[in-house]
Amino acid sequence: QVQLVESGGGLVQAGGSLRLSCAASGRTFSSYTMGWFRQAPGKEREFVAAINRIGSTQLYADSVKGRFSISRDNAKNTGYLQMNSLKPEDTAVYYCAARLYIVATIPTDFNLWGQGTQVTVSS
Repeated sequence: QVQLVESGGGLVQAGGSLRLSCAASGRTFSSYTMGWFRQAPGKEREFVAAINRIGSTQLYADSVKGRFSISRDNAKNTGYLQMNSLKPEDTAVYYCAARLYIVATIPTDFNLWGQGTQVTVSS
């Protein structure tokens, strides 16, 4: 099992960029696929991006495609979400998630979650 800790959130103006990190404990990180989800007040948890174990497959929600980029560095036990051209509607708590082996895009398929990091985009 791994534990996940997100960082890199903050307050930015519309059009700006942020890079979120998801640091994982343990040496089995490469066995896990990763996903990023976000949740705004009063809304359901929403899929943002996912990546397979080696990074060769990347999946994105339509709302972020072309603006966000998911990546991972297994040697550093860290996943990333690069967010560019941020919009106010991107404001949410962003969560890193992981599961063994098979990439997924729905929250219930992930059993490991970080604590979340707040992203606020001002207009």
